[in-house]
Amino acid sequence: MPPSRRKVAITGVALSECGRVDDTSPYALHAQAARGALADAGLDRSLIDGLASTGTGLLAPAEVAEYLGLRPTWVDSTSVGGSTWEVMAAHAADAIAAGHANAVLLVYGSTARADIRAGRRTGTLSFGARGPLQFEVPYGHTLIAKYAMAARRHMIEHGTTIEQLAEVAVQARANAALNPEAMFRDPITVDDVLSGEMIADPFTKLHCCIRSDGGAAVLLVAEEYVRDCRTAPVWVLGTGEHVSHVSMSEWPDFTVSPAAVSGRLAFERAGVRPEEIELAEIYDAFTYMTLVTLEDLGFCAKGEGGSFVEKGRLKVEGGELPVNTDGGGLSAQHPGMRGLFLLVEAVRQLRGEAGARQVRRRDGSAPGLAVASGTGGWFCSSGTVVLGR
Repeated sequence: MPPSRRKVAITGVALSECGRVDDTSPYALHAQAARGALADAGLDRSLIDGLASTGTGLLAPAEVAEYLGLRPTWVDSTSVGGSTWEVMAAHAADAIAAGHANAVLLVYGSTARADIRAGRRTGTLSFGARGPLQFEVPYGHTLIAKYAMAARRHMIEHGTTIEQLAEVAVQARANAALNPEAMFRDPITVDDVLSGEMIADPFTKLHCCIRSDGGAAVLLVAEEYVRDCRTAPVWVLGTGEHVSHVSMSEWPDFTVSPAAVSGRLAFERAGVRPEEIELAEIYDAFTYMTLVTLEDLGFCAKGEGGSFVEKGRLKVEGGELPVNTDGGGLSAQHPGMRGLFLLVEAVRQLRGEAGARQVRRRDGSAPGLAVASGTGGWFCSSGTVVLGR
């Protein structure tokens, strides 16, 4: 008989080298992050019986398992873009709760920036032109253009301004200034964002995420392992996932992301309300992504995201709802798929280990509830995880 449903905690998190990493491989970044997460938890590698990884090759996570010297009996190679890691965390938590695994390592590493700089790979902002995408690419529907179209629709329907979208980038950079690991830390203004090089109307360069190298790892364990860990547990309280569309013609409403479903499910399963959340880590490949996800997670009403992000509300220092406290993909790091970094930062914040960027309650204590929500493709998928200590 399988064991009764167990609680699941994150007990180890780590980043590899991040930012500009020109002299290593994605596998080495995987290993750096994995070793760091195990050291953080204080557990031995032999306890890991589950592995989740993607993005390294056709046989991931088998390739990663071999490189790390692991022989897992539970694996996941889900690939739904930037939301992959929140979705994988949900799958891992379910597997542990059901007794199919005891300790699952989520690990990622990418040299996206170094590869392009070295000419090892050419960026394809259209994600290819096969399958359903073949009907859109000839008309210029590249990845950035899809986000730009969605942002423009929100501006038309709800009166969202380009200055409000720029505020997202400005406040992300303010948070990055507090993070010594962030790739870009110099302050920027709304005028800086608006005057930048146009990438895809209405997005100028600073509306778009940076390109970096880097890796991350997160270790989830069953509750009975928590007592053996050196860190305080951060509990997985609720998760949700949703896949919406691939073709733009199949997206019912450009102003609603799949986080509207994944968020609702995660909050319902966690038994908490959005207004109880003390910080949010949200995938921010573009400024509009942050704004619309805040709406769809229920932090403000549909159409009110523009006014919600004004007046420094997203900042660590003085913000009502600190968002992307490490600087996010707009300023800290964005090595291809950033979803795992959201979980690392949320855990560090809940454990009170975020240094100068630490979010604190009025009594000085660390926050107790956080949400991490990843988005994949061009709002094609979403995974949301509610965490608590």
